[in-house]
Amino acid sequence: MSVLLWIIVASICGGALSVVCAAVFALNPRAQHYLSAMVSYAIGAMLGAVFLDILPEAIKLTSNVAVLSGSVLFGILLFFILEKLVLWRHCHQEHCEAHELLESEHDHDHGRSGMMIMVGDTFHNFVDGVIIAAAFLTDMHLGIVTGLAIIAHEIPQEVGDFAILLHSGYSKARAFQLNLISSFASVAGGVLGYYTLQTMQSWIPSLLALAAASMIYVAVADLIPGLHKRAQLRDTLEQVGLIVLGVATVGGLLEMLMSS
Repeated sequence: MSVLLWIIVASICGGALSVVCAAVFALNPRAQHYLSAMVSYAIGAMLGAVFLDILPEAIKLTSNVAVLSGSVLFGILLFFILEKLVLWRHCHQEHCEAHELLESEHDHDHGRSGMMIMVGDTFHNFVDGVIIAAAFLTDMHLGIVTGLAIIAHEIPQEVGDFAILLHSGYSKARAFQLNLISSFASVAGGVLGYYTLQTMQSWIPSLLALAAASMIYVAVADLIPGLHKRAQLRDTLEQVGLIVLGVATVGGLLEMLMSS
């Protein structure tokens, strides 16, 4: 299978497949019981992909590790600012829908409603596609692991998006349709990344650093705070176990890919 086809398949899986899986969680009350477990697993998968694969690969490709580290730091600050801009665009008073959603247990990492959520999601999905392309152009194994990490964190995120769209008055069918359309921006980003990054190889380490920053920020700033809402010992042990399982999944997949 060609690199371009791998990128397209991974982008579709990272976008459309995650929307379908998220719809099951968002629209099925019984499935929502497992959302917290999915969030914990996603945290482990993302952090595992960052520290076991993406950053080591980026370090091998760069001649200046300090600049690469600065790119990660810049990326974390950039994603913080972008999230703030979305919230400021949406809030004009102390108590608003965005703040209430940020404080709820299931929508802790979102502060958007209506069409605004589609703008943010479309941009996010497009960037995910570019990141997938950069990973596959670097190494096939890196592309597969990056795709897995993106799928893992997209599912809980899309669940939150469904909840906000429903809260904003959209029907279940319309919410699913909008999220599915938005998800295909990842394919556009992947194809564009494939054709542009081949002639701009020097950009790849920086893009991998931004990919790492994105996953670190989502895991640490958006997902982990929501886990603290369940502070009982049993819940904590379950969360830690699932995070470790997420890391182990990435590690095991890397081991399998390296030996194949």
